[in-house]
Amino acid sequence: MSGDRTELLGDLLKATSRSFYLTLRVLPAAVRSQIGLAYLLARTTDTVADTEIIPLAQRLDALRALRERILGQSTAPLNFGDLARQQGSPAERVLLEKVEASLALLATLSAADLQLVRDVLVTITSGQELDLQRFGQSGLPTSTAPRPIIALQTDAELDDYTYRVAGCVGEFWTKICRAHLFPQARLDEAQLIADGIRFGQGLQLVNILRDLPADLKNSRCYLPADRLGPAGLTPETLLLPANETVFLPLYRSYLDRAEGHLTAGWRYTNTLPYGQFRVRLGCAWPVLIGLRTLALLRPAGVAELQARVKITRPQVRSILFRSLLASPFPGIWRHLDVTLGRAQP
Repeated sequence: MSGDRTELLGDLLKATSRSFYLTLRVLPAAVRSQIGLAYLLARTTDTVADTEIIPLAQRLDALRALRERILGQSTAPLNFGDLARQQGSPAERVLLEKVEASLALLATLSAADLQLVRDVLVTITSGQELDLQRFGQSGLPTSTAPRPIIALQTDAELDDYTYRVAGCVGEFWTKICRAHLFPQARLDEAQLIADGIRFGQGLQLVNILRDLPADLKNSRCYLPADRLGPAGLTPETLLLPANETVFLPLYRSYLDRAEGHLTAGWRYTNTLPYGQFRVRLGCAWPVLIGLRTLALLRPAGVAELQARVKITRPQVRSILFRSLLASPFPGIWRHLDVTLGRAQP
């Protein structure tokens, strides 16, 4: 078990968690393994959901079977060999091959931590299943017609989706850090959890807005139909140059919404006890990177969006380094959301 633990929460987590591994590494040891395991299992469910070459019904069945194992409702061994063989990423292939070892690590958690991990994973998988049910058939072209683009219908559906796949993570993060790191701190817990939820939703909304052109190519649109219709837009016509003057104001209103969520995330970061140096850094980095991404997206036109606007690695390194230098100085730290996040690169 110790060998599996080291491999799964070490090299495999690093290979599959992308930039989030930086946040995991800086967290205190008291919460690092619980959050790391929750992330690893969430990446497993995400990999199952995203394997488009596998039929929709099979992916939904695999997600349900995995959820039952996470909840302890089943002991039937999982065999994701077919799914693993379809992965282009070696790390994601190993992730699926090692699913039983990942599940075994759940037994090493305390009862309280296990419940928190189960709660967040059940919510995440419900969002992934809903996403598949909405969009799972949209990528199937017919011989005589282009693939239809399916859109969410309302802002309520968008809010619900961003909560299920990311906002719930902010809630989980808050509860587990509170329990292990600052249980006695006098905080407005309801406000902290609410800001943590918005924090997660903001990060997901940034991803949605950045990836809009790619999602449209994959026949899915997260901008709701009830906002597109009054503007005279459809998912198929969103990125036409002729519609730029109508589309961009709508698009930027969602950038404003994402920025409002990340502002709540920055408030969350600064509400944490000042002595929680590692947790504050772990929260600050995704907020600042998200805000900088929004700053890049805001002046972009349709052509730039289609070329995929993305923060560069040197910009990420600059944010990490400058925030680390600022962390001992409260006056400088409090304004990093402006000096590092909202400022134009």
